Amino acid sequence: MTQYWPFSGLVRYTSLRERLIVSLDMTNRRDALRLVERIGQLVGMFRVGRNLYLGGGPELVREIRKRGGEVFLDLKFHDSPRNLTRAAVEATRLGVRMFDIQPNGCGEALARTRNEVARVCRAEGLRRPHILAVAMLAGLSTANAHAECSDRVLDIARQAANGGLDGVLTAAREVSQVRASCGRRFIIVASGVRLHEGPGSAAAGAAADAIRVGADYLVVGSPIWRAAEPMRAIREITADIERGLRANLRPPIEVLGVRPL
Repeated sequence: MTQYWPFSGLVRYTSLRERLIVSLDMTNRRDALRLVERIGQLVGMFRVGRNLYLGGGPELVREIRKRGGEVFLDLKFHDSPRNLTRAAVEATRLGVRMFDIQPNGCGEALARTRNEVARVCRAEGLRRPHILAVAMLAGLSTANAHAECSDRVLDIARQAANGGLDGVLTAAREVSQVRASCGRRFIIVASGVRLHEGPGSAAAGAAADAIRVGADYLVVGSPIWRAAEPMRAIREITADIERGLRANLRPPIEVLGVRPL
């Protein structure tokens, strides 16, 4: 069925529940899977970072998938072009929904990685994951330093777009500039959304603001899994995401049921 949504990332066939990516910021595989089982009915995607991956390995990703969850594999692959491509292919074979890489300044290498992933998907009948560039720099205190940081983030985002990658992982404060620079079809995964926790208001508008200025996905960790009522926190954040969608004034575009390789 054709659907219409107001901004870029929703040209994909993912559902609203996958716009919230719960970050599994623990090192214990058992604890991570217990949380996935507990909240999986409300959350469609989970972030697996380096610490948890070191403890759980590829099998952890498979276990999350078996439980019906999608995986954002946030390992920030960074290596020679040849090894980068190999890592990207293996992540694809794991069945993750998206993974990220550190751009090395060579657009040709990014394009080669993207093309090899697409080739393997066609040859092996696999779903092609979203490939993101990491466009996050350490927080800086001075106004000039922050401006330089933003310029660098935009350079990375443009490099990713020119290399044929699907989008970027970036800080929430950079979302609006990246969206303006890279267009409507570029995926933006926002990290560092500052949620104001409190009774009856787990998100307090922060999630809506990030979505409204152009984020497609939000990564949220401890405000959910440390909450006294994680399910309630998820519902509130998801409702805030929906408010952000409704507030986004860009013209609607059609959601395609099939994503080309």
